[in-house]
Amino acid sequence: MEKIEFLRKLEVELKIIKYSPHTLKNYIKSNKKLLEFTKKDPEEITTDDIKTYMAEYLSNKASSSIILFLASLKFAYKNVLNKDLTLNINRPKKEKKIPVVLTKEEVKRLIDSIENKKSKLMVSLMYAAGLRVSELVNLKINALNLDEAIGLVFQGKGRKDRDFRLPSFLINDLKEQIENQKKVKEDYLFTGYNSKLTTRNLQKIVNKAAINAGIKKSVHCHTLRHSYATHLLENGTDIRIIQELLGHSDLNTTQIYSHISKEQIKKVKSPFDSLYEK
Repeated sequence: MEKIEFLRKLEVELKIIKYSPHTLKNYIKSNKKLLEFTKKDPEEITTDDIKTYMAEYLSNKASSSIILFLASLKFAYKNVLNKDLTLNINRPKKEKKIPVVLTKEEVKRLIDSIENKKSKLMVSLMYAAGLRVSELVNLKINALNLDEAIGLVFQGKGRKDRDFRLPSFLINDLKEQIENQKKVKEDYLFTGYNSKLTTRNLQKIVNKAAINAGIKKSVHCHTLRHSYATHLLENGTDIRIIQELLGHSDLNTTQIYSHISKEQIKKVKSPFDSLYEK
């Protein structure tokens, strides 16, 4: 089987299972890179070929990148050629990285530094609802119920639907944005110049805003989601409610925010203090 046919069949298998476009892209990319590296047909690839590639190109990568690469190959070869070349390859343990989080004051500075009204609304909504950047760019007008201040993320990560709360201070701006989009017969809440908005567009806006706000931290769109979850926790919101709001299937994924909330730590009183209290 030639490389092109193998990748085409892989794409078909991914679509049948309804993997997300993001996963589809990554799985095909990983398999394509391995085939280009070995210059072999798919049936000729061996476990040693995979290990050689990993030693050459992935030794300095994060564990998550290696795990994704091996998952991509395992899926491809099991579903297209009915064999698993990754069976005897050890997976690294996934690092538990503490995400970068902005303080409430930093979030306000970042948003206030954005002059364009639509850009400010997009960034505000990402933070206010804890949306992933992909969820924002795919958000449609009919997913919002402004009367009840509720929105719906349709088929988010893990192909799960979930509701999110719309803050009252954004309702009027959202109404205006919806009216503008309807005038040009757009279904999406936000669009770019003559085309659909991309995640890259949003990342550029956030990067520029962080610089203008004088924030020295490494700020990405997802930083706003991390900050949203952390600030909810600091406000006393139950961790299981935060899990639902973020759309996490596993509570362990949400638990990371209980380890990064400095405000929560500040509220804990050492028992030593009570020893000398009068």
